[in-house]
Amino acid sequence: MADETSPIPEPDVSAENPVSEHWVWAGAHRPAAPRALVEHMTSNWAPARPSFEVHPAATFSAARRAKVAEIFAGQTLVIPTGNLKVRANDCDYRFRAGTDFFYLTGCLEPDAVLLIAPGASGPRSTLYIPRRRDNQTHEFFTDSRYGELWVGPRRGVTEAALYYEIETAPLEHLEKDLASLRSDQILTVRGFDAAVDAAIEANAGDRDLVTALSELRLVKDDFEIEQLQLAVDYTVKGFEDVVRALPAAEGRGERVIEGIFNLRARVEGNDVGYDTIAASGARATILHWTRNDGAVRRGELLLLDAGVECHNLYTADVTRTMPVSGAFSPAQRRIYELVLAAQEAGIAAVRPGASFTAPHEAAMGVLAQGLFELGILKVEPELALRRDRQLHRRYTLHGTSHMLGLDVHDCANARNDVLRGVLTPGNVLTVEPGLYFQVNDLTVPEEYRGIGVRIEDDVLVTASGARNLSDALPRRADDVEAWMAGLWSSGPTDLRL
Repeated sequence: MADETSPIPEPDVSAENPVSEHWVWAGAHRPAAPRALVEHMTSNWAPARPSFEVHPAATFSAARRAKVAEIFAGQTLVIPTGNLKVRANDCDYRFRAGTDFFYLTGCLEPDAVLLIAPGASGPRSTLYIPRRRDNQTHEFFTDSRYGELWVGPRRGVTEAALYYEIETAPLEHLEKDLASLRSDQILTVRGFDAAVDAAIEANAGDRDLVTALSELRLVKDDFEIEQLQLAVDYTVKGFEDVVRALPAAEGRGERVIEGIFNLRARVEGNDVGYDTIAASGARATILHWTRNDGAVRRGELLLLDAGVECHNLYTADVTRTMPVSGAFSPAQRRIYELVLAAQEAGIAAVRPGASFTAPHEAAMGVLAQGLFELGILKVEPELALRRDRQLHRRYTLHGTSHMLGLDVHDCANARNDVLRGVLTPGNVLTVEPGLYFQVNDLTVPEEYRGIGVRIEDDVLVTASGARNLSDALPRRADDVEAWMAGLWSSGPTDLRL
């Protein structure tokens, strides 16, 4: 990685004395730039070609802004995207826009801030965005964090207005514009931008804004559904890649599984939507195993919980549990088919007007009955499932569903009675029951110890029922075995990128 430091002796140029006759101050811990170099670097460039492209969600973003403005009529709303975060010393993590900000703008740029304010002819939205550090300024080559020679071009004030179809203003104007407003009429999404938080007095209604934005995102519009399907389709390819590479993972480990899937995520989309869970053997009983540093062995199951985040930041969240050898053992198949029956009951419960908890209740009823028939639960299912007992949870601790969208656990700031209320067309949720038998659990027959199975799909609530967005991936045990065999027959190392 290139290093901006230089052995050139430092002249007497600083923040207090930023310009001398022959030098230009470039920032703390940075060598001053010779004026001759600045003039040379900022001249004789061909003009940038204008782009008239419009973001595909621009119309949807405008409609979303109108909705939130209507909810908070008469108030000014400030929604920042957040800032770059340091990974190590002078290296930042790859930036990911704040969810609420992106939902309302489609903008991926760091440091930007959306302001929605009342106006004489209706609410007025302004996107405050950093100016470009292009070849018109010395920052083009002296600023390794923002300079375009270092990190590439970004849309500035003019380009952003065209692309996002929104009024824009330079970010440095924000503080002055906020100061002109009554602080008691400003609501802010806090915790993303320290400068914004410091500039605006906390308001009791700030939480209401965050809650409302989460609740607006519960019902997906057509653009969001399209993006979620794209993310799922890419995820299906990633699972196929993993199966093709599975023989190579034997003896090398779960890192191979993670790496292969994550390659697909970067090839097709923005990234993974969350840390990939590639859990083989007994590690599949650890619900969020993301270290992925264990061995992969024949005779074991691989639990792969992974999702591609598409370029517009919507993520899939899919789990399949598959035999490393390509064939389930009798004990593995028994547990797998019990989890599958629970999942099918959960998916069948997804429909408009049903409660959010209906898929969970249906799935848990099937699991409890199965655990009882296996002799693992010693009491009748109805008794084990009672709210004051919940004995089945020793083997299936997590919930069956969560909302899905821009966040893998989407809309988490919604009020609980809304988030877990009645299902509505446009909701997208997971259905993901699982059974996890710890390797040292003496309540479980020895043949099942160390087996972990989860099957997860992404389900859209429709006007007439539900649609499984991820049904392209097989779920029945026989179909999983046939799917794996078919992929291996085409070449175990062919990733088909």
